[in-house]
This record gives sequence, structure tokens and C-alpha cells, in this order.
Amino acid sequence: MTMRKTDCEGFYRRDFLKIGTAGLLGLSLPEMLKLEAQASGTTGGRRRKADAVIMVWLGGGPATIDMWDLKPGAPEGIRGEFKPVATSAAGVQISEHLPKMGKVMDRSTVVRSLYHTIPSHGPATVFMTTGNKPTPAMQYPALGSLVTKLMPGVQGVPPYVSFGEIRGGNAGVAGYLGTAYNPFIVEGNAGAGRGAPTLRVRGIQLPNGFTLDELNDRDRLLRGFDNTFKAVDKSADVVDGFDAFHKQALEILRSDKTKKAFNLDEERANLRTRYGSTPFGQGALAARRLVQAGVRFVTLSLGGWDTHGQNFNALKTRLLPTLDTTLSALIEDLSEQGMLDRTIVYCAGEFGRTPKINKNNGRDHWARSMAVVLAGGGFKRGYAHGTTDVNGMAPAMEPCTPDDVSATIFQCLGIDPHQELMTSSGRPMQLFREGKVVSKLLA
Repeated sequence: MTMRKTDCEGFYRRDFLKIGTAGLLGLSLPEMLKLEAQASGTTGGRRRKADAVIMVWLGGGPATIDMWDLKPGAPEGIRGEFKPVATSAAGVQISEHLPKMGKVMDRSTVVRSLYHTIPSHGPATVFMTTGNKPTPAMQYPALGSLVTKLMPGVQGVPPYVSFGEIRGGNAGVAGYLGTAYNPFIVEGNAGAGRGAPTLRVRGIQLPNGFTLDELNDRDRLLRGFDNTFKAVDKSADVVDGFDAFHKQALEILRSDKTKKAFNLDEERANLRTRYGSTPFGQGALAARRLVQAGVRFVTLSLGGWDTHGQNFNALKTRLLPTLDTTLSALIEDLSEQGMLDRTIVYCAGEFGRTPKINKNNGRDHWARSMAVVLAGGGFKRGYAHGTTDVNGMAPAMEPCTPDDVSATIFQCLGIDPHQELMTSSGRPMQLFREGKVVSKLLA
């Protein structure tokens, strides 16, 4: 499948759901030796309001000033082309091009006072997806990797799943936690007008003609290799990381829970239509089914938000209708399934875009003011948190940062956001170095 640029700094993305890669049993010895991890599990005993997170990632930096925090009173050249409209949440207005989201804002929270200081795609993506400001000295783990480490999983399903890979600065991976806590990548298509569905977890499938009995033999062979490696170098993290990841993969292969979650034909046709007949829409439905099966953290991505030129045309004709259809359906479906109280939906991108409209009728990178949407899992409903100034340049009330939002999400998950983990070198690391729980966001 071809790759194409999606942002101005030269990062690439594949189509939302990708096809093709080697299976688990096709790992070569060099590939095995590249895996670096130490699988020492920890579980948290704190009371939690949420059991899972679905992160909807808007790669490229969405113009939240035209989505969630419009400025109709700003001068021409800032206020944009769209009108704010009332929603089901009293006093909360959003863009006229998000009408379906307007109907579920009574079950959602919009954070309008979020900001940071990194207007570059890669480092900003790392900050938003890890809850830690990036530094050259440390690769911080993604939120999903932290959840995998700190929340007990369900046997037979992957704990952390990503529909495609988040691009920029090695985002979305386990960082100092090691390979055992990396996401399982989903590939294939959801059957949304593209033939039969072929969703699968990368590497978690048997080669043609291979049986589970033969897999058991291969498993014994791999354990023999592992024991040999350990005898050579008992301090190596390589084997421990592969052992943990391989064990999870075998459990998934021997279970049918993930396979059933990907069988979208079990859903009503009108529900599938409500999510949208796009890979993004059907992926969101699969994400709900994965969470229902016990997956703790799912990331799905919609790219193309780097709108330096023709921002308003891209938003109203392509980006906002797609997001509006799918995000609203996800929130509504989780609510109907009785799952919204225990599932956090988190919709975010790496930064916002400039209040000032450029000569190409676009908006450029702007991290000093942005907005995100949260729903479910212990967050307030029908609430708009914080404000920006009249021109949308910076927060005016209740400012907060990406690490604050991350800390608050983990509070809802029953995980102490200030607890420490150890790196493989024995260095203690607080989950979120500077993040503070935003109590006003909590129900």
C-alpha cells in the first residue's frame, strides 16, 4: 500500500487500516533479538471509575478554534467562516458543522483551556500521547502502555490495541517500559465498501496449514531458545520482553474473543451505517467491540488535519463530517450499551491552529491554545471547562496542560498519577512529572 504525506514536516501515514506484515511465527532470530523489554507487571489496587480508554487521535493538529471553541466576536481574519450553534448541553456551543456531536454534548466535556509550548508535530504528539514533555534523555511510554503496565488485563485479548500507528517522535509505544508493553497493531479492512472484512491483530494469526498443536511445539522450541539466551546473558532484557509479548500472543491465538470482536457482521446494519461507511467509522465500532471484550486501551486515528491551506474547505467537506458521524456514534453507542460510565473517550490532536488565518485561507501551528473532548468514565457531562481570550490566542480561565489531562484520566482509571515506575536501568520515574488532576473535570 502506498504512503503519502499528511503534514508539513514530512511525516507519513499509511491508510487508516493497513494490510500485510509477517505473522507471529515468521519472526526471525535477529528480529527476536531486537525486542527489548522487561516484563515485570504491576497492578494498581485503587478504586476506579473507568475500565478502558478509546483515544481518537486527530493527527496533524486540528483547528479547534473552528470546532469546539469558535470566536464569533473576533475580528475578521480570526473568527473564521463557521457559526457556533447550541447543543444538547446547556450553554455549550460548537461548530455548525458538528451537528451530530451537538446532540451528544450532554454526555461530553470539552476542555477549551488546554495549552502547551511545542508547535512541532513530532514532539507535540509525544507530549499529548504520553502526558510527559519530551526530553532527549528519556523515551516516555504512551498512555496505553502505562495502562497495560498498571491495570490487570483480560486473558485472551490484547490489553493495548492501536488501529494503525501514531506517527511522530516514536509516539504510541512503550518507551522505557520495554517492548512487552507496546500496542498490538490492527491491520486489514473493516469491510466498509472494500470487500470482506479482514481486520486482524498484526502477527496474531497462524500461517496457512499451521495448527495450534504445531504452535505448541514451536512454543516449546522458542522456550528452548530463550533458556539458551538466558544462559548466555542473564542480564539481558531481550528475552524477558519477548517472553511476555509472545505469551500474550499465544493466549490471543488460543482464544476467540478478539476474532469475535472483529466480526462486525454481528452488529445491526443500521448501527454500522450510523458509525459511517469509512475505515475510520468501522474501526471505531471495532474499538467499542474490543473494549467490550476486555481491551483496556484502544487508539484509532484520523489524519489530514494539518490545514495550512484551505482550512475551511477541508473541514466542512471532509474532516468534520467524518469526525462528527463517527465520534457521535461512538459516544451514543457506548451509552446505549451501558458502557459509557466505564469507558473514557478522549478526542485530541497534537496542537491547535493559529487564530490568525493565513494568506492561503489556512491556519498554521498553534500550541498556546487548543481544545479536546472527553466523554464517559467519571468525567462531567454537558460541561465546557475553561475559556480562551476573545481572539482565541491563549487560555483566559482554568488553564491546563496535556499532563494535567493525562493525570486526570489516570485518576478516573484508579491509577495514582504521581506513583513511580522503574526504568530498566533502575531509575525511578513518576507517571506524569508535572501533571495535576483537574478536579473540576470530574463528575
